Amino acid sequence: MRHAKATGQEPYAELTDDGLAQAEQLAKKLAVHSVSYIVSSPWKRALQTADPLARAVSQHIHTDERFQERVLSTRHLENWMEVLERTYTDENFAEEGGESSRIATARGMEVLEECWSRTERSAAVITHGNMLSLLLRHYHKSFGYEEWMLLTNPDVYVLERPRGEQEPPSIRRIWTD
Repeated sequence: MRHAKATGQEPYAELTDDGLAQAEQLAKKLAVHSVSYIVSSPWKRALQTADPLARAVSQHIHTDERFQERVLSTRHLENWMEVLERTYTDENFAEEGGESSRIATARGMEVLEECWSRTERSAAVITHGNMLSLLLRHYHKSFGYEEWMLLTNPDVYVLERPRGEQEPPSIRRIWTD
């Protein structure tokens, strides 16, 4: 899932008052899914989104830096939307100090694969918009820049792996704002 509404994009940005209420709504909606493992980006807005769910299902929040948001560049980009769009058409492209889609997807997929191999039947993953879109794109190649633009804060997708491990998981969106 993507974190709830936040005050900014920095790692320490907090949820807004609306975001805190959304996190509570998420917890109520997701608690019925028997979540038995929670892993989150260590960034504050993601942890604040995960906290009500963790309390609702009596689970610990495991943090993993590999789920933090992708950095497009270490320098200020006036045209950051154009740069982001390019990263969906050229998965190897990276701006100065930035991370390509291919590299960001690989680190996120490492964690997701670890979740798939756990004994728990249901896990909640809390991350950021760009990382979420890259994870979804890994399984559904048509998920690109336009779909990223349609993501909301928060947003929730359910990935269910079929019994045949060779098949990709089914993907469905369950959050409507």
